[in-house]
Amino acid sequence: MNQKLKKVLAAMTGVAIAVPMGTLTVFASDSSAGASGGTAAALFSTLGLPILLLVFLYLIMIRPQQKQEKETREMQKNLQVGDEVVTIGGIVGIVLRVEDATETVVLETGSDRLKIRLKQDAIKENVTAMEQAAAAKAEKDKKKTSLLPTGKPKDE
Repeated sequence: MNQKLKKVLAAMTGVAIAVPMGTLTVFASDSSAGASGGTAAALFSTLGLPILLLVFLYLIMIRPQQKQEKETREMQKNLQVGDEVVTIGGIVGIVLRVEDATETVVLETGSDRLKIRLKQDAIKENVTAMEQAAAAKAEKDKKKTSLLPTGKPKDE
């Protein structure tokens, strides 16, 4: 039984190797025949799919991540005294001091007024700024809905 399995696997491997070689042979015979237009189309079809996949990967995965990292760096640079922040480790605190020279932040956490000095890179999100942005968006949406007609008939 083991021998038969080995023979079947060897035959399948031989077919798998022979098929790509056959396509390369056909491709080479087309170029030697002088059909340069067919060669260019075949080359484009051969290289087109991987290039398309790389562009797709860039647009779907890499670019959004770079954009998010840029926004995070901007938020970390714009920290102000009194902002409530969350660190990467999950520590919630209020910014007491921002030191631009050393790029550090001093946080006060809890009711026991514990002070922690962290690098600005360790700040994950600014809760105060997020709340202000949410309030501004709600105000904008409220103004937008108040400008829309209500659909009630006018009194004559």
